[in-house]
Amino acid sequence: MGRAYQNRKVSMAKTADAKAKVYSKYGREIYMAAKSGGIDPSGNLTLRGLIDRAKKDQVPTHVIEKAIDKAKGGGGEDFAPARYEGFGPGGCMVIVDCLTDNPNRTFGDVRLCFTKTKCKIGTQGAVSHMFDHSAILAFKHGDEDAVLEALLSADVDVSDIENEDGKLTVFTPHADYAKAKQALTDLLGEIDFEVDEIQFMPRSVTPIGGDDLAMFEKFLDMLNDLDDVQNVFHDAEY
Repeated sequence: MGRAYQNRKVSMAKTADAKAKVYSKYGREIYMAAKSGGIDPSGNLTLRGLIDRAKKDQVPTHVIEKAIDKAKGGGGEDFAPARYEGFGPGGCMVIVDCLTDNPNRTFGDVRLCFTKTKCKIGTQGAVSHMFDHSAILAFKHGDEDAVLEALLSADVDVSDIENEDGKLTVFTPHADYAKAKQALTDLLGEIDFEVDEIQFMPRSVTPIGGDDLAMFEKFLDMLNDLDDVQNVFHDAEY
């Protein structure tokens, strides 16, 4: 799979209020993970992974605790996931993941980003079939065979393992995320994951440049300004 996953996900923290955007993003994701899977990180691997990532991105503890407390109380906003797909400049494929408390507003806002940059929003499934929805776990370890054996013994469908300079990167289908993480924790104990994410990874790339590249950057900036947008995945290669 190579290291394309590092370049195909667009960070939503490019603007002047980057920190506020990051805090809001993690707050929503942690709230939803705690609400759906329980507030105890030891029993909710998705929540634990989010908390670890949030700390690495320097999200304050009070932001994390507030999101968990909100889920504990059962009140607060009722966010729901929303996913939009379409085609960007030069024919590149784009997936926009959101968490929203108002789907009509979010759809209108995202659609405007597409139309104002001469992009085309599509129906559900328009481009996602050209991406692999993968869990990615990267950590320092030298014994690739032992890791692979532990994963296979836990009935994890391993798509790929990369070994580079003492760092292993494991790719599995997103549905096997929890099983994979539990198997690795059982084998190695507490792990400091350098990457602990679920991403859409394109099966191929679409080269873009010139005017298309400028328009694509504008498109991403417009999406970045929307509070409901959590992540953008694409197959564009600059």
